[in-house]
Amino acid sequence: MKDGHIHTPYCPHGTDDKFEQYVEKAIKVGLDEISFTEHFPLPKGFTDPAPDNDSSINLEQLKSYINDVNKLKDRYKDKIKINVGAEVDYVEGFEKEIKSLLDEYGKYLEDGILSVHMIKIEDEYYCMDFSSEEFEKIVNLLGSIESVYNLYYDTLIKAVNADLGEYKPKRIGHLNLVRKYNKKFPYDYSKNKKLEELVKLISEKEYELDYNVAGLFKEDCGEVYISGYLAELIKKYNVKVVLGSDSHSSKFIDKYINLYKEDLVFQ
Repeated sequence: MKDGHIHTPYCPHGTDDKFEQYVEKAIKVGLDEISFTEHFPLPKGFTDPAPDNDSSINLEQLKSYINDVNKLKDRYKDKIKINVGAEVDYVEGFEKEIKSLLDEYGKYLEDGILSVHMIKIEDEYYCMDFSSEEFEKIVNLLGSIESVYNLYYDTLIKAVNADLGEYKPKRIGHLNLVRKYNKKFPYDYSKNKKLEELVKLISEKEYELDYNVAGLFKEDCGEVYISGYLAELIKKYNVKVVLGSDSHSSKFIDKYINLYKEDLVFQ
């Protein structure tokens, strides 16, 4: 079994757990393949909208990160397959800059996910999963929770269609991240036409989805990001999913694995 979404001590908003702690825990719980997918540097000219400016690593860190994971690959080659990967942020309007970075560094990557954390409203960017307060600000700007969902899904559609070059990741990260604060901002997204359009597009392009259960452990979410209506659509359009623990600490890896094994929707 593979875990295709693991963070590292390089993550600006993660823990200081060592690489070895993640690898040893993965071996202990029976994984035979893992992908470290640290946050790829944000595109040149783009200012991180997260209030703490902690969304990604920088270029110098990227080089060190790739080197460190390659050393791990060799050290553990007889015990587990380790992939050098990245979580690439799609930022609307910066497609050329993202492509340029991937053109330069994508050849060093063996796996990856494409995620949407930032959405564009008029000429400003907002980090939609930073906090419930930031999410409320976005709701107020757009006028309704439904409008936030629709803009998020529209942005993902643009991400899937974007020309980011030959190294563009073909797996979409935590597709329903918009539900991170659904307990505070409830919205019945079942039968949402934008979401079905998105899942159909993902199927047509033969992309994969990140089976990300991190939301289950978020105080204001309490559900697997792929669940409910989204899970129904994934079955309907026969989209492949890959477990992504999205672990920012080594202690969470085993919790995610057991949940994935028990989810018969994707067996």
